[in-house]
Amino acid sequence: MAGLAQTEIPSQLGRTAVITGATGGLGYETALALAKAGAEVILTGRDDQKGQSAIEKISREMPGAKTSYESVDLASLASIAAFAQRMHARQSLDLLINNAGVMALPRRQTTADGFETQFGTNYLGHFALTARLMPLLRRATAPRVVNISSLAHRTGSIDFDDLQGARVYSPWKAYGQSKLAMLIFALELQRRSDASGWKLTSNAAHPGFARTNLFASGPGGLVSLASGFVAPFFSAPAD
Repeated sequence: MAGLAQTEIPSQLGRTAVITGATGGLGYETALALAKAGAEVILTGRDDQKGQSAIEKISREMPGAKTSYESVDLASLASIAAFAQRMHARQSLDLLINNAGVMALPRRQTTADGFETQFGTNYLGHFALTARLMPLLRRATAPRVVNISSLAHRTGSIDFDDLQGARVYSPWKAYGQSKLAMLIFALELQRRSDASGWKLTSNAAHPGFARTNLFASGPGGLVSLASGFVAPFFSAPAD
């Protein structure tokens, strides 16, 4: 995990974690760190080949690690529902890390359900996933939900008059809005947990400028070229 030494993670023996977007980058490094700490880790992603490769890499580095892969597309509410249904065969869930995301797509795209892709994937998908897994989380002893936000929330605003960017689409405006929504969600989830006595901890985390494929698969063009040039000087490795 970027900026977090393995020795800083307390024992996770007996705990189960679900991490979205865990086939590479920060999600993968988080999965590896939690597996080393003794957790059972369920990696999720959209690419089954990358998922199996991630499991094999963790197994090579941490023989005996309790890891598995589940296919989940955060841009599809049906995919989220199917995964949650499979998860409900379990007794509880201790940790949910909402990490998956897309950034500053050059052209407006929509999810399988018709939402603007950044808002639909980064926020709505994770909101739906958290809600469907909440019964499992509430059965855990000390459940925790972590939403990966971004400093981009500072430039974001919730445009209720054009929430899906249907009239005017701006890649960075849409990204900032989605990350602000993630932060609001994290704060509201904690407020509701406190008010209802759920004993659930809700955190938001900004991972910093980490060297992952998010830039490469996101804005493209000059932004990706510039980020690739400055990354060695101003960014931290994903691990």
